[in-house]
Amino acid sequence: MHSVRAIATFARFKRYWKASAALLMVLLVGAIAAHQYAKSKPSRAFLLKGTPPSSGEGFALALYQSLGVRLTGGHAVSVVQNGDVFDTLVQQIGAAKTSVNVLMYIWERGAASDRVVQALVTRAKAGAQCRILVDDLGSPDFSEKVAPKLTQAGCEVRLFRPLSAGEKLARNHRKLIVIDGRAALTGGFGIRDNWLGDGVHAESWRDTNVLFTGPAVSAAQQAFAENWQEAGGALLPAEAFPALNDVGTVQAAFVGSSQGVVTRAERLIQLLVLTAKKRLWIANAYFVPSAGILELLKTKARAGVDVRVLAPDENSDSKTAFGMQHVEYGGLMEQGVKVWEYTASMLHAKTMIVDDELALVGSINLDPLSLNELEEDALVLQDRAVVEQLSQSFSADCARSRPLSHGTQHARAP
Repeated sequence: MHSVRAIATFARFKRYWKASAALLMVLLVGAIAAHQYAKSKPSRAFLLKGTPPSSGEGFALALYQSLGVRLTGGHAVSVVQNGDVFDTLVQQIGAAKTSVNVLMYIWERGAASDRVVQALVTRAKAGAQCRILVDDLGSPDFSEKVAPKLTQAGCEVRLFRPLSAGEKLARNHRKLIVIDGRAALTGGFGIRDNWLGDGVHAESWRDTNVLFTGPAVSAAQQAFAENWQEAGGALLPAEAFPALNDVGTVQAAFVGSSQGVVTRAERLIQLLVLTAKKRLWIANAYFVPSAGILELLKTKARAGVDVRVLAPDENSDSKTAFGMQHVEYGGLMEQGVKVWEYTASMLHAKTMIVDDELALVGSINLDPLSLNELEEDALVLQDRAVVEQLSQSFSADCARSRPLSHGTQHARAP
């Protein structure tokens, strides 16, 4: 899982060497326990019921009553793949007039970081307010190796839940940049050199992100603001929440999820699965879903929905998650779910495609940590053209993947 991978990185840094082994055990045991608890306590597991439509006012109402989030029109959405995210970041930061708010789980020094840092330094010196919030577990060398240049230029830099405070599981896994309160970028990327490149070659991770403008940006700014306040930052000024006019035709909603008994992440994923009538295509970096999600996936496959799962191959950066995803494949494939494992590089995307018009792109892994403990975010969108673009990318990824067949998947687990 993503946080398990972070632990491996965490252990390499001297300032945490005494705690690394114990923290690894806490995270690993906690993640596995959360998953097993959900499976062993079906009477207490959350399971969404109903038959929401996958478009129009019916889905919008289902989303609102399940998560308290309204799907609205007026958005423009651009899909940003792989290393193109850094071109987009630099362009958006360079266009900022008043503020750049950055929330990152992974930020590590290197060529990718240098590009983003230089863009932020330039805007900060030009008078834009640049606020940077990174997770202390996901970015263990950020304070020493990256932050000084940013603070010297006038950026305000903060750490989310410093490890010295004792919180180990409830990390901030969001990836979010908000420009002037008018544009936002989210997805699965981190600011590290793994995300440079085309997502095909071994050291170039495969990921999907979205740049969006329109009314949902206010919700993205609010998500940044609540995390910023917890880290000791001040309330954002009124100008951070400008009136947002319609700029396109895409229906969209930004969803933020936090630790809880039944999180918005769990509710959102179940709602999208439940909504599927024709197809449900899932790409996810760490595929270890809850009992409720697994049950709904099987139900949909039995009903004839084209359910596909795309997950990492042996090049996964988490051998624990890779092994656990194979535990789940058998029951799913028996019910007709089709499974591929991406062989070209590390698949790190978190996307869902539902029928012809509905999709999700964000930071939510389908594992116990994302679904229970972590701060997460995603953009839900309704638009036939954007969904078609995501569908073509999914098909291209499957062409670079190994299809699994029932009865063989367990032999490949480590």
